[in-house]
Amino acid sequence: MTAALTLPRSLPSNAQQSWPGRAIVLAALATALGIAIALPRALAQMSGEILSRNELRVCADPNDLPFSNDKSEGYENKTAALIGEELKLPVRFVYFPQVIGFVRNTLRTRSCDLIMGTVAGDDVVQTTTPYYYSVYVAAWPVDKDFEFKGFDDPRLKSMRIGIISATPPSDLLVRHELMARAKPYALTVDTRYESPTHDLVEDLVSGKIDLALLWGPVAGYYIKRDALRLKLTAIPNEPGAPRMDYHIAMGVRANEPDWRRQINAAIQKRQLEITAILRDYGVPLLDEQGRLIGPP
Repeated sequence: MTAALTLPRSLPSNAQQSWPGRAIVLAALATALGIAIALPRALAQMSGEILSRNELRVCADPNDLPFSNDKSEGYENKTAALIGEELKLPVRFVYFPQVIGFVRNTLRTRSCDLIMGTVAGDDVVQTTTPYYYSVYVAAWPVDKDFEFKGFDDPRLKSMRIGIISATPPSDLLVRHELMARAKPYALTVDTRYESPTHDLVEDLVSGKIDLALLWGPVAGYYIKRDALRLKLTAIPNEPGAPRMDYHIAMGVRANEPDWRRQINAAIQKRQLEITAILRDYGVPLLDEQGRLIGPP
């Protein structure tokens, strides 16, 4: 845990001096003390490090399950609680809808200090050690005489395919000339009022679509939570196309290396417990060879 360092806000005012020599000496002393106090502050601002942390302030969406909500029911809420426990800091969530401007209005304004889920290597934030590895999946009803193995299957040309717009699987639909069979669902919405991923899964269950392509943690969560009779499998990568599998890390400001090291250490120490949370939420996890690790 980072120790608190208290610095005076200003130097004490000097009493009236009765002789010039004392005034000169005190002025020199004040200048020296001012430099001594200002330098650590300036360096801290340049480095971005916060000198005192008495809580773990987490940037999160208030209504975006399975990731987070304002009732702390998401797996990112639960994971943040573990990180806070390891750092011996109380956790406080700072909520903002995860739409365009999320990082700008949370992490960059310093209203919070940690984003729980971002792609490792993201250039918008500095990322930590990844804490899980997942994939986009194809999902379909278990009673359907079908097994998804790739986009070359001719049966796909007669199936209605649900897709979240502008996500990586969209490129594969275009590549395999299947976009005409697609039913798009919005990617960016106000999560307080809409949940396109939930709509997509409900349409799959009701038979409005035959196949759903979406981010694995979302599919796995609904299947497990609602005991849905759906099967899922990882969408394979194709040469020259966007990746389907991603290492997921946490995000911090780029100029806070010490804070990043602390979070990395906490992830390493609590990794087994973090993984247990993910499994409990049905998140499909991959091994380092890109293979699904058992059922979600």
